[in-house]
Amino acid sequence: MTSKLRSLAAAAASAVLLLSLAACATPAPTPSPTGDAAGESSVSVTTDAACTGESGVTVVVDASALEGEAQEKCVVTAEPVTAADALLLAGIETEGTEEYGDQVVCRVDGVPAEDTAIRAEDGSDYFEMCAAMPAAFAYWSLWVKPAGGEWGYAQEGLPTLRLEPGDAVELLFTVHGEPAAPTS
Repeated sequence: MTSKLRSLAAAAASAVLLLSLAACATPAPTPSPTGDAAGESSVSVTTDAACTGESGVTVVVDASALEGEAQEKCVVTAEPVTAADALLLAGIETEGTEEYGDQVVCRVDGVPAEDTAIRAEDGSDYFEMCAAMPAAFAYWSLWVKPAGGEWGYAQEGLPTLRLEPGDAVELLFTVHGEPAAPTS
């Protein structure tokens, strides 16, 4: 077999492998609120307040490290939801990275914007472009608080993290290690 023919065969095999992997990929989750027999949804959103008791899932977004603001919303539900669905139902938009997709949160409601300068430890300005992993000194972290429990760093990403009524989830922007954890 000539080297040109071997190169063509290798390229064809690579293309088949890519197509096979693409066919196995899981599509992005879409919110699927549960409904009753009459078609009424058991999920609704109450904005600007944490949920009380086990009335739903509290969603917190804290961008105060960027001189932004913190916001709390309650996704009222009697059913478990994924963190991605809770954020979507609360009207919070997340953006992943080119390299890691929605497995890594790069922006929340457009923050930090591409033109937002974040001061690096060496004094230079850093601009988040969402190409790969965000800078180790300026990133969104994902936290979860089970009903009646304490905040802990999430061990899963937004698409797979399941939340029960009474739980809370927080996206916290950290710059140079501050804030180190949720304060609420």
